[in-house]
Amino acid sequence: MYHTPLNRPRRQMTRRGFTILELLIVIGIILAIGGIVTVNLMGMSDKADTSITKVKIQNFERALNNFKIDMKRFPTEEEGLTVLWDGEILEDETTMAKWQGPYLEEPAPKDTWGFEWIYRAPSETEGVAFDIVSVGPDGEEGTDDDLTNLDGRVGSDGEPLDDDFSDFTPAG
Repeated sequence: MYHTPLNRPRRQMTRRGFTILELLIVIGIILAIGGIVTVNLMGMSDKADTSITKVKIQNFERALNNFKIDMKRFPTEEEGLTVLWDGEILEDETTMAKWQGPYLEEPAPKDTWGFEWIYRAPSETEGVAFDIVSVGPDGEEGTDDDLTNLDGRVGSDGEPLDDDFSDFTPAG
């Protein structure tokens, strides 16, 4: 007898699916991998933000030195870093005529974390003309996450400009 699709004998179809336990194990593995990736990417993001801020501080230093070449002085605290991209804040026309800026390609009124830059002239450190400070991600000045133009610099005596390494001197 010839079988047509309609009168074909039915085979017993066994459908194999995932059990709830197997699904939970797979979901757990995916979440664990996602957590590891997220933690690693967050750390990279923090490092990138710090690196970007250090580069911005170096750009400010170059721009301030160029400003000094033209103006024969560094900006005052009142002028701040804004004078590097906006010469209109200078007080008189004679001073404005010397200004050859902008000294930065783009205005940068805030650091990577959205906080105002701190500019001090003269510097609080002897032998340094100015301070540029980013308060870091916590937004508070004077904490360990602050970044400054003095980071990693040494004075004429070969000692670090910031006294953060005093714990590493040999006890005598």
